[in-house]
Amino acid sequence: MPEQQLPTATIVDAVTIACRAPSLHNSQPWRWVATESTIELYADPDRTIRAADSTGREALISCGAVLDHFRVAMAAAGWATSVRRLPEPSDPRHIASIEFSPAPEVSAEHRRRADAILLRRTDRLPLNAPDDEEFDDILGSPSEHVTVQIDTVAEDQRDLLAETSHLAEALRLYDTEYHSELRWWTSDFVADGGIPRSALVSAAESDRVGVGRMFPVTSQPERRDHVAVDRAGIVVLCTADDTAESVLRCGEALSALLLDATATGMATCTVTHITEIPEGRDVVAAAISTAGIPQVLVRVGRAPALDAAPPPTPRRPVSEVLEIRRGAPC
Repeated sequence: MPEQQLPTATIVDAVTIACRAPSLHNSQPWRWVATESTIELYADPDRTIRAADSTGREALISCGAVLDHFRVAMAAAGWATSVRRLPEPSDPRHIASIEFSPAPEVSAEHRRRADAILLRRTDRLPLNAPDDEEFDDILGSPSEHVTVQIDTVAEDQRDLLAETSHLAEALRLYDTEYHSELRWWTSDFVADGGIPRSALVSAAESDRVGVGRMFPVTSQPERRDHVAVDRAGIVVLCTADDTAESVLRCGEALSALLLDATATGMATCTVTHITEIPEGRDVVAAAISTAGIPQVLVRVGRAPALDAAPPPTPRRPVSEVLEIRRGAPC
């Protein structure tokens, strides 16, 4: 139990920040409930991307990411968190139950990681190679998610991975439900979710990124044309199995990796279309040294220093994702 009640304003602020977490097509498949003594995180089945994520695995990864973002936001606000993951076996939608206690201090690192939440963007444009030392540092950062293994794709495997990326798209060429869903989540009328046109790439820009999902292309002027080919490092997050807890912790580890990269000034792009198909998972597993099931890939690199930061993608109002139940602290 928490040592003292948590102000509602603190909860609202932390949930608002946490919901900047990445999710498949920016679907935001989560909802929160604040009770008198806990915050409960639930999956929102109405926000599941059914064609690309028929099992709900990626929605669970997204919930793991928002859970970690929430803990980071709470730490920066001066609160330590204790998490029970998947507390109700009979209800797979109940992702986590979170309790609180005042933290002994708020460090500069706590604030730096919370700031990274607001700075992070998904960068689908070609990237320069990351600094080797900083890249190694984020891969070697200590993590509580010991069940999640992080590996990188070697340079001599990049072409194979690019071919697999194209194969994953080819296998869905005639999947009308998949493409219909993709068009819906990238349309202009999705005001509080989805991927805005400004965050998509043109055909020429897409051609310079070997490993990336093919979204509907835009006709905007060519950007970053001086980066002839994408040289981002490719990181793979793996788990020993596909159990719900392993997948959830993978999402938490993904959040930590993205925030570490952002805090050091690197750009990132989460890539999941390859691991959505069994053939893609098999190729990725063969391309890395870690034994495990590839869950998600991340491109990590450097955007040109003079590039303007893209605007943040939209999020649902906090009133739509957070329920304050009677008896919750004020």
